[in-house]
Formats: sequence, structure tokens, C-alpha cells
Amino acid sequence: MLLTCAAIVVGRVADVTLGTIRTVFVVHGRRGVACLLGFFELLIWVVVVSRVVRNLDQPIYAVSYAGGFALGTFLGITVEGWFGAGDQVIRVFSRVGPQLVKDLRGQGYVVTQFDGTGKQGPITMLFLQAPRRKMRPVIEHVVRADPECFYIVDDIRLSSGRKVRFNPPTGWRALLRKK
Repeated sequence: MLLTCAAIVVGRVADVTLGTIRTVFVVHGRRGVACLLGFFELLIWVVVVSRVVRNLDQPIYAVSYAGGFALGTFLGITVEGWFGAGDQVIRVFSRVGPQLVKDLRGQGYVVTQFDGTGKQGPITMLFLQAPRRKMRPVIEHVVRADPECFYIVDDIRLSSGRKVRFNPPTGWRALLRKK
């Protein structure tokens, strides 16, 4: 029974981890990888859930199933963070904008500067795109340069600044667009 519980937990961790990573690929429009991950995710799920359903008289199996789901969610988010796939955009609102622009450009980042006026006077908004795995050092640099800055980080699905395979709509979506 202990071995079956362990197998259920491991299987559930594997399928939920794959599901979390698959979701990221779906969001980034990577259909092929998402499809492949989905296949293995559901294959594992069917095997594990069938084991639990066949043995509903053993509540420990249901607890193992739920525990595997929780651990898989945690592990999936952790693994996805290691990949750091995709680009992000950061918008920084700062009172020391011109110096910050100079520093970031010196580090090789492409930065666009917008001057404006906020509630407390002149402010500069900086706009830059960088690979996700490089975003943390950028934020740390920005906060060191201006501890009172305000920043927003967003994921980018598509931008004209990088080469991305664009898959035009097919099937019924293509027919709707022709109208």
C-alpha cells in the first residue's frame, strides 16, 4: 500500500508539473511543444486516476492523489521559473530617469524614455524589453539607482522586436476572417 501511495504521488507530481509547463507554452503560442507535453501529462493522469478510482475503499490513495497535485503545482511553478522562457517588458517611473537610461544603455539594453508629469512633478518613464531570465538584475539595478521608483513588469507574447513563428488561423477561424 505504501508503494502504491508513493507511485500515485510521483505520478501526480509528474503530470501536474507537465501541465504547468504546458500552460506556459500555450500562453507563448508554442503549440507543438504544448501538444507533446499535453499528451504525456494526460497519459500519466489516466494511469494514476484509474489506480485511485479502482481503490476508492482506500482513502489514503485519495490523500496521496491530492498531495501529489499540491507538490506538482509547487514543482511545476519552480521548474517553469528555471526555464525563464520568453521576454518581458519593464516600465519604470523614476525621478532619476536620464541617469538610469544612460546606465541601462551602457549595459546594452535598448531603453525608450518618456518624459511626463506626475502628482509630485516631473517624472520619466523608461520602457525596455529583456529576456525574462535577465529581468531580476535589471530590477535590482533600477531599485539601487532609485529606491523610490515605481515599476511594472509584464510578459510579452509577441513583439515586432524578435523573430517569432506566426501561425495564421486555420479551419473555422480562417473562414470567419475571410468574411
